[in-house]
Amino acid sequence: MKKIVLTGGGSAGHVTPNMAIIPKLSEMGYEIRYIGSYDGIERKLIEDLKIPYDGISSGKLRRYLSAKNFTDPFRIIKGLAEAKRLIKKHRPDVVFSKGGFVSVPVVMAAHKYKIPVIIHESDMTPGLANKIAIPYATKVCHNFPETANNIKGSKAVLTGSPIRTELFKGTKVTGLNLCGFTANKPVIMVVGGSLGSVVVNQAVRNALPVLLKNFQVVHLCGKDKLDRSYEGTVGYKQFDYIKDEMKDLFAMCDVIISRAGANAIFEILALKKPNILIPLSAKASRGDQILNAKSFKNQGFSYVIQEENLTAATLVTAVNEVFGNRSTYIHAIEDAKVSNSIEIITNLIDACVTI
Repeated sequence: MKKIVLTGGGSAGHVTPNMAIIPKLSEMGYEIRYIGSYDGIERKLIEDLKIPYDGISSGKLRRYLSAKNFTDPFRIIKGLAEAKRLIKKHRPDVVFSKGGFVSVPVVMAAHKYKIPVIIHESDMTPGLANKIAIPYATKVCHNFPETANNIKGSKAVLTGSPIRTELFKGTKVTGLNLCGFTANKPVIMVVGGSLGSVVVNQAVRNALPVLLKNFQVVHLCGKDKLDRSYEGTVGYKQFDYIKDEMKDLFAMCDVIISRAGANAIFEILALKKPNILIPLSAKASRGDQILNAKSFKNQGFSYVIQEENLTAATLVTAVNEVFGNRSTYIHAIEDAKVSNSIEIITNLIDACVTI
């Protein structure tokens, strides 16, 4: 049996693409294992799929001053030793990495034992973890054509983002029932990322008195970010986190308001949903979401509000514009050439195994 180790963690965005390719890998006869951090978000997500999981020590390389900059190098060294032990023990035929700092020791360990490594970079420009890992990779999958300019040699392969097939199987009625909504009023879904966004949450709640006149709003606000004062508000339903029912919320909604993380926006693209993107500010990130959102805006897929310009008023204006012109956005998305990413990536994996 062919063996593969998947790795990636630190956020849901570094795990869900791995989850998307697992069914196809199983169908192709792979024995699958996962290496992630001891207690990161990836552990529960993967163990729920009954995939064998190994945890390693994980540290982070920061571009800013922090006391953890003095302790995390020791965690990274420990993680590298643990990754080497696990790779030597399991001897996979190939490693597939979705990024995040926990993946770097795994990629380096695989390279040491001459095991081919395939990396997937979601954003337009590689993050720091993938920048470190790319020299050790056999191939680098990416979502945006522009990304190839940042990858030397012939490693770059434009694959798009693998989308979980279950997201296409939702039903509108189930979503409406889950939220207690009616069928005669359009629905806005707000997605602030797995950890939520205080800025987005506040703007949405401030806009509710206007939005609820014409729309219903389902709000995925992030862990510990529910506002109990809104319980019982007709037409407004908030969740801190949704897993299995996400497909039904997608099927139900008419417009999506979202951060501009690559995995999230490619799911929106695949599901052909008119959308408003609010990229994370460059003050709080390396600016990757700003680039992602700009690309989608230029292609006609999305309406973009920069975080610095986000208010209840600008949000209401955006919702009215996107909903009023939703057919234009849908046509632009339908004209896009969306690849079968799962097929491309798993074939690439298989090709590395047979080399």
